[in-house]
Amino acid sequence: METILVVDDEPNIRDLARLYLEKDGYRVVTAVDGQQALDLIQQNPPTLMVLDLMLPGIDGWEVCRRVRADHNPLPILMLTARTEDIDKIVGLEMGADDYLTKPFNPRELVARVRAILRRAVPSSAGVKADQVRQSGGVMLDPTAREVTVNGQRIPLRAKEFDLLLTLMDHTNIVLSRDQLLDLVWGYEFYGQTRTVDVHIAHLRERLAGSNLTIETVWGMGYKLVVGD
Repeated sequence: METILVVDDEPNIRDLARLYLEKDGYRVVTAVDGQQALDLIQQNPPTLMVLDLMLPGIDGWEVCRRVRADHNPLPILMLTARTEDIDKIVGLEMGADDYLTKPFNPRELVARVRAILRRAVPSSAGVKADQVRQSGGVMLDPTAREVTVNGQRIPLRAKEFDLLLTLMDHTNIVLSRDQLLDLVWGYEFYGQTRTVDVHIAHLRERLAGSNLTIETVWGMGYKLVVGD
């Protein structure tokens, strides 16, 4: 059973999240502050963490930073009471996989968790879901969830992996941000398409040294191309 760690200092938020997530078949553990969350991650690693930003002591930003500093690919869904886009963008750049703004519909929380945990992206290019992809010095193994660049394994977070898989399955095809949101995130995204830009920027850094390039097609979207 997949375990969801819910980190929030508000009892009603923890109880509401537990109620709906357990109803959907997940096991739920909770933490009331950042230190407790970090301890639980070390002792009994969860499948996904729902992380509030405004926590007593070690806040959510720092929890996320420490998790990623350890190269831990744990999927993170951030909860924020702030509506400013810059806070959401910074959260994604720090390593969160998605964000949800308070107050939220608990059904949407479950949908976000479900979407993040999806392990495969449907291919529309006639490629088997579990088939290894190789192109431009990059090898992607969907079954092992591993990516190597010129033989060196590179760490990718869940959505970065899914995004690269989608781009490789659509090489030389321009995909709009909305198409990428639909293919990778798998639900109607209630935030800004800026989340695609952030993940694309991360992927470009990871692919440095390969012959794969993610080109920006202005006014349209992104296209993966293979260099000479």
